[in-house]
Amino acid sequence: MAEPNMTLDDLRATLVACAGEGDTVDLSGDILDVSFEELGYDSLALMESAARIERAYGITLPEESTAEADTPRALLALVNGATATTA
Repeated sequence: MAEPNMTLDDLRATLVACAGEGDTVDLSGDILDVSFEELGYDSLALMESAARIERAYGITLPEESTAEADTPRALLALVNGATATTA
């Protein structure tokens, strides 16, 4: 199992593993408050990322909450909140 808290680097790796990193997408900068849409990730890529996160961290993310997490900061807060309740 992964570390109890997901980091931005962990999320970057998950996004790239699930949907790739296109030529126009730069995930190396300060992306915490950039929308996933602006980063080039659609809802299907985010659903796959959420499923991978659930498996890696042994948590369940409510589908509606995951859909509302429109930035990496929001998704990290959701994931780390869920891991805190299962720890």
